[in-house]
Amino acid sequence: MQAKTTLLAPSILSADFTQLGNSIQLAEKAGADWLHCDVMDGHFVPNITFGPFIIQAIAKCSSMTIDTHLMISDPDRYIPDFIKAGSHQVTVHQETCPHLHRSVQLIKSLGAKAGVSINPGTPISTLEAIIGELDMVLLMSVNPGFGGQKFIPSSVEKIKKLHEMRNAMNPDMVIAVDGGVTVDNAQELVSAGADALIAGTAFFKAENPAEAAAQIKSASR
Repeated sequence: MQAKTTLLAPSILSADFTQLGNSIQLAEKAGADWLHCDVMDGHFVPNITFGPFIIQAIAKCSSMTIDTHLMISDPDRYIPDFIKAGSHQVTVHQETCPHLHRSVQLIKSLGAKAGVSINPGTPISTLEAIIGELDMVLLMSVNPGFGGQKFIPSSVEKIKKLHEMRNAMNPDMVIAVDGGVTVDNAQELVSAGADALIAGTAFFKAENPAEAAAQIKSASR
């Protein structure tokens, strides 16, 4: 079987917002596949970032896939705005969606790919009833809210279990990992079953971002 290329999604949360356009171009030239946009509301997570206007600005200056991660309460209220602004993929949190199937169908009905994220303390079994409907599951390998945190080691076993579930129930679904991803642990994450790695600090704060991108993308299973 031919090895799959690992997808790299730099998180703009770690970019220099005074030079956001240049940071986006840096990611694009380095071979990034997606731009990961962490939207936080100060309620579900202890931080506030940005709204649809930043997505709109990114869409004007990049052809990369815009991967929007809604770490917010009541995401259904804002999903249409983020897709209208230019999001190609929208991920909501299982923990914030009492009617998760409805949220997933809303995303798809508006023409975007639908993902669901779970926090480190949430078991993957909570996704069993919805996994067949998903384009992506985003496993948080740190507690969400801030960039630059250390990877939680138990996340590797969680990736393996999700990989088994994915193979049995939805083989085309993408497994993404977000939090503490580095050049050093990328291979272990991909070997466990990850397809896409979200890298904020590891990319934008690297001495040589292009080299860091190449090393992360070279991880294979």
